[in-house]
Amino acid sequence: MQDWIYILNPNKDTLGGESSDKDRMRRLAHTDPERDFWLSRRNRMNRGDRLWFFFTSPESEVAAVADVLGEPYEAGPPDSECAFRVDVTLLPGPTAALYDHPVGRDELELGQVRPVQKVKPGALKILLERAGL
Repeated sequence: MQDWIYILNPNKDTLGGESSDKDRMRRLAHTDPERDFWLSRRNRMNRGDRLWFFFTSPESEVAAVADVLGEPYEAGPPDSECAFRVDVTLLPGPTAALYDHPVGRDELELGQVRPVQKVKPGALKILLERAGL
């Protein structure tokens, strides 16, 4: 099992034409948790991995989490920004816990920010604790 940071810019990225802010993600975790998200690369995600959603604004923080349901699959032209998709289930309880006590950028040990990257071991401990996992 691996843990991944997934970067969301609520001012740019949308979910079904609506904002991808942390309020909406919390609501979706409770009302419509099965989602799919685009990836620019396949990555090495597998069923059972976790995606931790890092929101770039208004605060830079992780405030939602999901379980990966399967390996990423091709969903667009190979040269597009959205060549792959991954199916996930947002976790209602852990997402609510993170919403109330998000993990800030400084706690994540993020160096260069890429759209999807592995969680560093020190940051994983904090994420798991705040999410109640």
